[in-house]
Amino acid sequence: MFGTQSKRDLALELQAQFPILRPSIHARRANLTVKFQDLYGFTVEGNVDDVNVLNEVREKVRQQGRVWWALEASKGANWYLQPQVSSLSEGIVLKSSLKLAALANSITLKRLIRKGIPPVLRPKVWFSLSGAAKKKSTVPESYYNDLTKAVDGKVTPATRQIDHDLPRTFPGHPWLDTPEGHAALRRVLVGYSFRDSDVGYCQGLNYVAALLLLVMKTEEDAFWMLAVLLENVLVNDCYTNNLSGCHVEQRVFKDLLAKKCPRIAAHLEALEFDVSLVATEWFLCLFSKSLPSETTLRVWDVLFYEGAKVLFHAALAIFMMKEDELLLTHQVGDIINILQRTTHHLFDPDELLTVAFDKIGFMTTNTISKQRKKQEPEVMKELDERLRRLNSLRTDDK
Repeated sequence: MFGTQSKRDLALELQAQFPILRPSIHARRANLTVKFQDLYGFTVEGNVDDVNVLNEVREKVRQQGRVWWALEASKGANWYLQPQVSSLSEGIVLKSSLKLAALANSITLKRLIRKGIPPVLRPKVWFSLSGAAKKKSTVPESYYNDLTKAVDGKVTPATRQIDHDLPRTFPGHPWLDTPEGHAALRRVLVGYSFRDSDVGYCQGLNYVAALLLLVMKTEEDAFWMLAVLLENVLVNDCYTNNLSGCHVEQRVFKDLLAKKCPRIAAHLEALEFDVSLVATEWFLCLFSKSLPSETTLRVWDVLFYEGAKVLFHAALAIFMMKEDELLLTHQVGDIINILQRTTHHLFDPDELLTVAFDKIGFMTTNTISKQRKKQEPEVMKELDERLRRLNSLRTDDK
């Protein structure tokens, strides 16, 4: 398994010695499109400039790794889970010192995470900081194995949809698109569909779970990361049958776009362009279908520590980065092409995240929560009206 110990750990060990990508002399001269595999096995297409960017990113990853390893050496392997407690006086903990130490650790950790967690440390850091480890600790150790055995062979609408989506999930990937990869992904998705029948399965979760499988050390850890993501990190009802939570997020995003990027928002409205045409997939798949893998995972680094607000930061940043081009568009198709081309070639995560946090500005989780509450009644009203119309059509057909 790309996600089993042998191949996975080998890949992670090689990260500190990333190969420098070298397109042929002919490709360099002609500026042709070149293909290569990234760290997680995805085939990447780009020009020579993209290759150069990827090499620079890999060097940044090495440097960031050295920072993390130095902190682990000086503060301990799990320093990010607890405040420094070096300020002791004859065994008496000084509460004020602890508070300052905790604050210092929190600030350090936030900065470090926004600069990226080294891939080799991602499984451990994500599992701890996201709350997945705590969630797993509340159930018997055999929970996941018992769950997968109990649901094996059962057929539901969710399992049928999962089976339909498996071969369409990152087709061509050297591990995910194999019987072994399909089986692992199926166990995670089917298992969760029985754990939370309100969610069951929603298209989009296949891409999220697949990427979690590639990052985490075990299939079981990927399951718990999916659980904490849906139950604690993201807004409720994002993946339920009527996608009410997702509809709310799209309305909140539209409002934020008008506030943070008013010129773009006004231009898109004049063209009658609905931002949900592109942003729905971004939010449902958490950018896993849109951004290069390492850029996606850098967004997820922050997502698992700071919460779902990072999705708004990243989405707004994509629009802001292409403001000049978007303002020149006259067709809806041109807008979609610009945004798709931009996301597919965002190989430098820092380019996106610098805009997302430095230029978009400060947004609190509390502020976004208030926006959600404001939008929920209108969304539920629209969904109810849609359901009534649908039921009316069904009645007429009888």
